[in-house]
Amino acid sequence: STFTKNYNGKYSPYYQQFVAKNNELGRLYLKGIMQMDTVKAKKMYPDATFTMRVSFGSVKSYNPRDAVHYNYVTTAKGVLEKYVAGDYEFDLPANAVELMRKKDFGQYADKNLKDLVVGFITTNDITGGNSGSPVMNANGELIGLAFDGNYEALSHKIAFDKDLNRTICVDIRYVLWCIDKLGGAQNVIKELKLMK
Repeated sequence: STFTKNYNGKYSPYYQQFVAKNNELGRLYLKGIMQMDTVKAKKMYPDATFTMRVSFGSVKSYNPRDAVHYNYVTTAKGVLEKYVAGDYEFDLPANAVELMRKKDFGQYADKNLKDLVVGFITTNDITGGNSGSPVMNANGELIGLAFDGNYEALSHKIAFDKDLNRTICVDIRYVLWCIDKLGGAQNVIKELKLMK
């Protein structure tokens, strides 16, 4: 296509130069960090490219700035507060809105919050490509799936900040609710061993 020819002829070489330069500068920067703090350098872990990364953390809220607090969970109530019919980011299927408004969460409702927990944040350190990675509790039970990092975690490739870096996870109860209540796939739910 014309677009592809134009991109390959004009822009691809610039992009390739940028990537090469960025990789080289990143390597030099990391080398400098490691030379400045040799104790910290010995504690650095692999980048998880073709290696397994196991990260340990806790579910925890955080305060990135004065008077700003992010709770450790998000709920169906919050989803409905953001809901905008027809909006690219915040639209919802009609049956999801109906079930959430009726608080029809079944066995997936959080008993303390009396709501459906949709997501939670942890102190785990993740990297690109971790989306969908299992998040397990201390008993080895699946409690969610990692899918993103918070804004303050953008610097994690250079330095991990335990007070600010958070991994954003979808709560497995929400996933199961979607399968069961939205999808009507009780046959899938019956095949699972659910821990309460």
